[in-house]
Amino acid sequence: MKYMLLVCGGGDDTAAPAQPEPVEPWVEDLSARREVRLHGHRLRPPADAVTVRVRGGEVLRTDGPFAETKEYIAGFDVLECATLEEAVEAAARHPVASFGAMEIRAFWDETDAETEIRRLDAELTEAARERDVERAMACYAHDAQVFPAASGQETSGIDALRKAGERALATIAGPVEREVSDFRLRVDESIAFSHALVRTRAARTDGGTLDTTARVTTGYREAGDRWQIVHQHSSVPAGAGDDGSWEVRS
Repeated sequence: MKYMLLVCGGGDDTAAPAQPEPVEPWVEDLSARREVRLHGHRLRPPADAVTVRVRGGEVLRTDGPFAETKEYIAGFDVLECATLEEAVEAAARHPVASFGAMEIRAFWDETDAETEIRRLDAELTEAARERDVERAMACYAHDAQVFPAASGQETSGIDALRKAGERALATIAGPVEREVSDFRLRVDESIAFSHALVRTRAARTDGGTLDTTARVTTGYREAGDRWQIVHQHSSVPAGAGDDGSWEVRS
């Protein structure tokens, strides 16, 4: 489960040391060794804050924090822990805990990102089988950048990607078989990356066949309540076909 760790500096209980312990060892231990800390960052001081309210349709801006308090949020960390007790143990080891306070809040229940992204990849397979360009385009963000195999030439934006898909389908006589293997996924909050081997097979209108296996790296971005593809790069071994997608075998 994900937890937001709010690092609160200041307070009356104990004066902050002149030279507090460095936070880097804590970050290194929880990030690299234990893979508990997903990410985090320091925040500018309260004096640099801007507070925004809307009253009667009017936007009211106040320079400074929401309220004058001795404790303030100095930074945040996002933790992935099996239990609340594990999150408490991680927070207690933070250097600021010795003179400030660490507030732990669980993230609201959310849809499992890995399940959603795997569903997205399955949608691409079905769209290829049904030769449905629009169904495939629904998997991509409007500003997606795609680098097809062999040519490596960038296709930028959903309109260009749609035209490229239509041109490719015009050379195909029937459904496209898309087989995915060795699918590996890493999710980090609203960004994710996958690596997979994708074999694509289809009959060509000229009587030949398309059959190749490409290494595909895909970047995803969460937008609202759905994931979309924002970057995709495919590569095939030297000697593949010159159409930028598949090896041609007659």
